[in-house]
Amino acid sequence: MLYVVIAFLFLAIVLYFLLGGADFGAGIIELFTSEKNRQQTRKTMYQAIGPIWEANHMWLIIAVVILFVGFPVIYSQMCTYLHIPLLVMLMEITARGTAFAFRSYDAVKGERTQNLYNHIFVYSSFITPLFLGIIAGSAISRQIDLHPASFVAGYIFSWLNYFSVAVGLFTVALSGYLAAIYLIGEADDDKDAKRFIKKAKYMNIIAVIFGGMVFIAAGFENVRLAHWIFGNSVSLTAVIAATISLILLWVLISRGKKKIIRIFAGFQVTMILLAVGYMHYPYFIMIKGGQNLSLMSLHAPNKTIDDLGWALFIGSFLILPSLFYLYYSFQKKNDVV
Repeated sequence: MLYVVIAFLFLAIVLYFLLGGADFGAGIIELFTSEKNRQQTRKTMYQAIGPIWEANHMWLIIAVVILFVGFPVIYSQMCTYLHIPLLVMLMEITARGTAFAFRSYDAVKGERTQNLYNHIFVYSSFITPLFLGIIAGSAISRQIDLHPASFVAGYIFSWLNYFSVAVGLFTVALSGYLAAIYLIGEADDDKDAKRFIKKAKYMNIIAVIFGGMVFIAAGFENVRLAHWIFGNSVSLTAVIAATISLILLWVLISRGKKKIIRIFAGFQVTMILLAVGYMHYPYFIMIKGGQNLSLMSLHAPNKTIDDLGWALFIGSFLILPSLFYLYYSFQKKNDVV
């Protein structure tokens, strides 16, 4: 049952990155849209994510609950040494959701308050995936020191380093790229679609640049990223598959295929996560000095893992069909409109 729990943990992380990342990316797209086109961008964005955007955070909650119940040592170490970026991320998620709700449903829609909500929404849409990426980068950067000499060494430099920040920026670019690809299929007309295609191209280029920065930063911080990705057949195959799917995606866009490209975009990001994550599995956090925190050795008692596994099984049968119907029904509604 331990492997089932671990599988659910990684599934929740990947789905949060794909769905939540695209959700944050919509705000990033709005942030980098001209004033002239911003209103139309918001309208398209509301059609795409408005009805379901809160559901995306379910995957983050599931991942946190699995860590809290199934791997309490890893959870506690993560919350201790990365509590600053975790706190910033949670504050931004709350601020973003509040701003989105108020600018949509506030009874009094004054210009000043709407501007305030708009600013909170777009900047928190940028900051949230930035810190999500910083947390992910910190977990594998070997900068977390369990015996720090000072507060700064233990609780600041554990996440504020070149590699983690580069991963954060790469996450922001991927989120914007995912959102632009998803929004192409929601555009009301060809002009709107072309605008999102242009955004997707820019985000694709920026993601490649930030991806290169991740490798350079890994060299500075002695993170064996190149070895993880190119040093084994599984990760290398994942990178090749992501590259091929990227080429196919742009071919399909040129042929006017607006819906199926979402599958290719999601596949690319999944392959990137697989390429990075495969080599250092089952280590979830890599500690300075080599004391890595493993999912296989630091799990809760077997009885707890068994109960957690069954709860996830039963819960998935109840939640997943309802969730898929939610996506389907709103997608169908948008197609009719």
